[in-house]
Amino acid sequence: MKIFNIKGKILDLSTAKVMGILNITDDSFFDGGVYLNKNKMLEKCEKMLLEGASIIDIGAQSSRPSAKPIDFEVEKERLLTAITNIKHHFPDIIISVDTYNSSIAKSCIKNGADIINDISAGEMDKEMFEVVAELGVPYIMMHMQGNPEMMQDNPQYKNVTKEVLVFLERKIKQLKTKGFEQIIIDPGFGFGKTMEHNYELLNNLRCFEKLGFPILVGASRKSMIYNILDTTAQKALNGTTAINMMALLNGANILRVHDVKEAVECIKIVNFAKSCKK
Repeated sequence: MKIFNIKGKILDLSTAKVMGILNITDDSFFDGGVYLNKNKMLEKCEKMLLEGASIIDIGAQSSRPSAKPIDFEVEKERLLTAITNIKHHFPDIIISVDTYNSSIAKSCIKNGADIINDISAGEMDKEMFEVVAELGVPYIMMHMQGNPEMMQDNPQYKNVTKEVLVFLERKIKQLKTKGFEQIIIDPGFGFGKTMEHNYELLNNLRCFEKLGFPILVGASRKSMIYNILDTTAQKALNGTTAINMMALLNGANILRVHDVKEAVECIKIVNFAKSCKK
């Protein structure tokens, strides 16, 4: 399935799309604290939409390595306030809510969000799959080894590609038994993976096509980029663009990014190059 009908809005992932990141957090690794202000939040949202974002992904809790969970009510209030403000100014927008809490996800969907983006694929809240099946909106399931507080302590795999594939396949089967198939998969770059694990997954991204669902890649400005380049997240835009190009050439359907314009340009170039094949 690559075409989603989301509350009457069509999201066609047969051609790659860009998901713009809107962090309304105190401590996200790249832009924590910047968009808690309503005006700055709306300005950022407008900028990403004008640059070509098809989805805006809103997160109120940082999932960077060593991040500690925030209070339930704080996360819920931040998300609901943001969704209400953004939908008021941009009523046709497609909003993805980045949360692993099923109760918060349900409230957000009921108040205007369109997609659930769960970094734990239902592992951190066992009620999530029931809620997803009930709501019937697209669900992004991501692989993560451990949880944000300790996921990067010493991640271990015998075969990272195979293990992530098996995990996602098992989760897909669980959702299918509930009659739900509006699924997008995310291998989880940087979530319980070493540098080598991340690049092995990137090289083997087409292996995930056999699962039959669109693939999301979220590597924007992460340490898998800036550590290689001996720089910082703030200076990792060019490296992010290189990773996005690799991801597109290896079958990515959604690029989740901080920098929308550059990602959209990657898609335009890849699409044109593909059209010139003989």
